Amino acid sequence: MFDFAWSLGGFVITIGVLVAFHEFGHYWVARRCGVKVLRFSIGFGKPLWTHRTRDGVEWALSAVPLGGYVKMLDEREGEVAPAELPYAFTRASLPRRMLIVAAGPLFNFALAIVLYWCVFVVGVQGLKPLIGTPPAGSVAAHSDLVAGDQVMAVGNEAIPTWTELRTEIIEHALDKDALRLTVKSADGALRLVSLPLSGVRIDPEYLFDDLGLQPYQPVIPARIDSILPGDPAQIAGFEPGDVLLSYNGTPIDSWQQWALWVRAHADEVVKLRLRRGDQELERTVILTHADENGKTVGRFGASVASPGDLWQDLRAVSRFGPLAAIPRAVSETWRMSSLTLRMLARMVTGEVSVKNVSGPLQIAQVAGYSAQMGVVAFLSFMAVVSVSLGVLNLLPVPVLDGGHLFYYGVEALKGSPLSERAQEAGQRVGLTMLALLMGLAFYNDIVRLLN
Repeated sequence: MFDFAWSLGGFVITIGVLVAFHEFGHYWVARRCGVKVLRFSIGFGKPLWTHRTRDGVEWALSAVPLGGYVKMLDEREGEVAPAELPYAFTRASLPRRMLIVAAGPLFNFALAIVLYWCVFVVGVQGLKPLIGTPPAGSVAAHSDLVAGDQVMAVGNEAIPTWTELRTEIIEHALDKDALRLTVKSADGALRLVSLPLSGVRIDPEYLFDDLGLQPYQPVIPARIDSILPGDPAQIAGFEPGDVLLSYNGTPIDSWQQWALWVRAHADEVVKLRLRRGDQELERTVILTHADENGKTVGRFGASVASPGDLWQDLRAVSRFGPLAAIPRAVSETWRMSSLTLRMLARMVTGEVSVKNVSGPLQIAQVAGYSAQMGVVAFLSFMAVVSVSLGVLNLLPVPVLDGGHLFYYGVEALKGSPLSERAQEAGQRVGLTMLALLMGLAFYNDIVRLLN
């Protein structure tokens, strides 16, 4: 219930702010261009609350909180009094109509810049980009990366945290460029490492597994802290405080080692030695399995508690001064916009799975998680969603802002608007595409929740 409240609150704030800012872009530019605005609505459907101001604009909150709209005086939607014709959207010049339509996405990009500026001034906390032990046979292992190596730069781009490293790697993978890393060894020596990307899947779901790049983790002792009821650990008689010593004769050096082995051996029978107080005991465990993002992984059903200061030395903060944060925020907004477009293009070609498409349920869940993590994490999440909203609305799909801009571009080339019949056909195609996209997004959300 607590997580649901966070998710609901985070979703309402995120969608409310981003939609309001997007629609305010349309509203503000329309007013500056001399077009009369009739209604400004957050949400669709039946209005739950309305207020009419002295300038005649009706402000509304509507029942379906998945968007919003600005209704302008328009001859296509009803008769307009002769005295008000100069203020109709249809009577505005082509450049002004294009500017009004483009203003919504542009305001989303402007909001993302402001949010990123706040994030960079306050400081982004994360893990230092230290490499864990690469799996045998992986690209990282063949490139002689070892546990404890720290990535200092990708190409000419300095890398302060793992989050930054992930973004850089995804960008290079989409370009299919070799990763040129500047790496600092545990003894402080710098060296250059090149990771080839030929044969590596560029889908983020598989990319880092194929490369063999995972964050370094400090050794966590294999001392059980809690047992999940009904799972293999409880059935086999394990108790909190038990220390795992070996499985099938292989010594257990850390909890990570044991957890990694379990994930790869679903539904297998394993003999475990453990220490309980002064005694050494042996238990036979029948592992079960769980589905994780479409993958079957083994399940033991116990967890450990990490010492509070275990991760302290691995933390890093990326922070900029108020002036330096301005170009950094602009650059990050541009980079995320480009990355969103390129990911969409790879989905069309099949190189990236459509499972990466998220709907409102996933957005609400991530909003809740980021809100619980703190203000900086929540602002970063809002910035990413604002960029996505701006990019998606600029796609040349009828019914979206980008579709209207496409129509206006055709009008500019041919000297007259597209016929009503052509525009209606485009609207039907656009609505069908949006319905399919929303159906896919909801399907992905439901599958994630069930898993």
